[in-house]
Amino acid sequence: MHIPSRAARVLAVAALPLALAACGSTESSSAKATASPSHSADPNAGLPTGAQLKKALAPASFFRAGFTSDPDATRDTGDTYVPPATKSPAKPDCTRLGGTSWIDIAGVTGVSFAQGDYVSENTSEEIAQQIDTFRGTTAASVLKDVKTIATTTCATFTDPQTHTKVKVAARATPGLGDEACTITLTDPSWENGTTLVAARVGTDLVSVLSTDGHDNGAATAKKLTQRIVTSLKKTS
Repeated sequence: MHIPSRAARVLAVAALPLALAACGSTESSSAKATASPSHSADPNAGLPTGAQLKKALAPASFFRAGFTSDPDATRDTGDTYVPPATKSPAKPDCTRLGGTSWIDIAGVTGVSFAQGDYVSENTSEEIAQQIDTFRGTTAASVLKDVKTIATTTCATFTDPQTHTKVKVAARATPGLGDEACTITLTDPSWENGTTLVAARVGTDLVSVLSTDGHDNGAATAKKLTQRIVTSLKKTS
């Protein structure tokens, strides 16, 4: 069974607090003087906080017996927002597709997030869930960029643990949120592949990773994504 190393899974997570479609607005101030001081609109107005997103994640009862929460990959931005960040690396690190917070491969972070990771005590199978909130139309752009990366730059990459070639396939997935994309990672040296699903619900982007089961984790990934999407729609 292929399971990303703890270091690979936690690396992306640790940096977050500091800071696909198929598959913001600018602020201005009047040049005229007014009787009262002008105030810039809050760019995060109406966007959920990490604490609110956490409530939309699937609870422990959703996962089958044997899966327990990994505290090292379970966190959120709380009641505050973080400054969004954008990086445009010359070449994305394709190995990030094998770990939690894989959505960050697009090089864009949102203003709030919540994530949780569950690992099987017996098989080391992994199921990770995350919700990121972005301003304006950024969530749609990130979803588009992720699909492009998965079908071009990262269509294949070398697994750093087995040193074998990983094949990446991406496809649009209707019926999940406003738009969604499913990415499948397979490697002849693995006992089972990995399924990643990203689904957009307005300004929120749900990203799921699953190696659970004998179908490259596909069924669990889709079920979990639908669970989170439904929760977000109820709270929007």
